[in-house]
Amino acid sequence: MAWSNRKIGFTELKSFLDEKADQFNAPDFIATDPIQVPHQFSNPADIEISAFLTATIAWGQKPTIIRNAIKLLSWMPGGPHEFILNAEQEALTKFLPFVHRTFNGIDCIYFLKALGNIYRHHGGLRQLFESEYALHGDLFRSMVNFREVFFRAVPPGRTAKHLANIDKGASGKRLNMFLRWMVRRDKKGVDFGIWEGIPMHALFIPLDVHTGTVARKIGLLERKQNDWKAVTELTGRLREFDPEDPVRYDFALFGLGSFEKF
Repeated sequence: MAWSNRKIGFTELKSFLDEKADQFNAPDFIATDPIQVPHQFSNPADIEISAFLTATIAWGQKPTIIRNAIKLLSWMPGGPHEFILNAEQEALTKFLPFVHRTFNGIDCIYFLKALGNIYRHHGGLRQLFESEYALHGDLFRSMVNFREVFFRAVPPGRTAKHLANIDKGASGKRLNMFLRWMVRRDKKGVDFGIWEGIPMHALFIPLDVHTGTVARKIGLLERKQNDWKAVTELTGRLREFDPEDPVRYDFALFGLGSFEKF
């Protein structure tokens, strides 16, 4: 779709989205968002593990997401990194009562075991993602490889649905949000930017109801379904505005939909 056929012109729309991205990409945003949970940690491994677990349950009402993520992490004495490296089966059974919507204690224990395997045998989350990206220069392949490793040790059964399969067309909203948190770096202090081996331009937009609805209203997204094809379509449009940091517009689209009811 040519820019001349869109609802507003390229320059006007870029200016509008730049303004909104700057408005919402600010320290005040942290207190309103699940990203506040990993901001409670300072050790990089604790940050990325807590961020991954928080992103995993990031659907539904934000206060509930935040409350449940804080509760989950409070059950890990010594911090999440130390816990997942050393926790034995008996220590994991205390997570059986955990519930966040359809993510239950069985799912939680599998996720903790899988993370333990990744940190013991694959160098951790950062190493797993960055090494695959270094080989192929393709974050999609890194995400697909991560899911394969995550579910390699034990057949996941029902738990598989809690980690999106983008290779089969899922949008991967929560995984893309986690990667935004880890990779994006600027001076605003919201995203962490601690994974320097993946460039910001490689990121994909975390597509949810808010970002998809706003993107369609302003002519950035034609596809009706919120699936991987929509993710690549919208990310491609946003790369026209900022080739180096397209996903910073996640703040604009999400903020317009969630906070301003655009």
